[in-house]
Amino acid sequence: MFSPPVERLITELSKLPGIGRRTAQRLAFHILRVPEEEGLALAEAIREVKEKIGFCEVCFNLTDQPVCKICSDERRDKSLICVVEEPGDIIPVERTNEYNGLYHVLGGALSPIDGVEPEDLKIDELLRRASDPSVHEVVLATNPTTTGEATALYIGDALRQRRPELSITRPASGLPVGADLEYTDEVTLGRALLGRRAVN
Repeated sequence: MFSPPVERLITELSKLPGIGRRTAQRLAFHILRVPEEEGLALAEAIREVKEKIGFCEVCFNLTDQPVCKICSDERRDKSLICVVEEPGDIIPVERTNEYNGLYHVLGGALSPIDGVEPEDLKIDELLRRASDPSVHEVVLATNPTTTGEATALYIGDALRQRRPELSITRPASGLPVGADLEYTDEVTLGRALLGRRAVN
């Protein structure tokens, strides 16, 4: 239906998460419509990010340096490590302005069905970091999904075996601000009740 270069562009765009064939066609036609320098700027940005961005040697966050800005920031609390599944999970935690520790990016979550085993993630590296006596707390901020919960349980057990005195925490989960009880699912409401706290 389309010439081979256009078809190839559509095929490559449709491989992006959340992009179906129709959206890929619209994006391809948009790229064809814009001035050449705009289209080439997009191609150059993709090439540059693939060439220059890698993983932090310490926490496995995305960076253009051997050690990311967070790990090299002397103002961060080095006694605290927040464990997340993907680099993108750091952004919402940072936006809260409530956390000032370090991070550790696992690179996914345990999922035997999908073939993701502990050795496929950065768990051993986390255990090595957490064995440092200067680390006092590890926050397991994996996603509140089946795979995220399984990953948190696995890591929690492994950390307790190595350092029983280490504080291992999980972010509280429950009702979002502004939510109506009537429309809240049972699991979320149950967690909110389990994590209830005193009113000051």
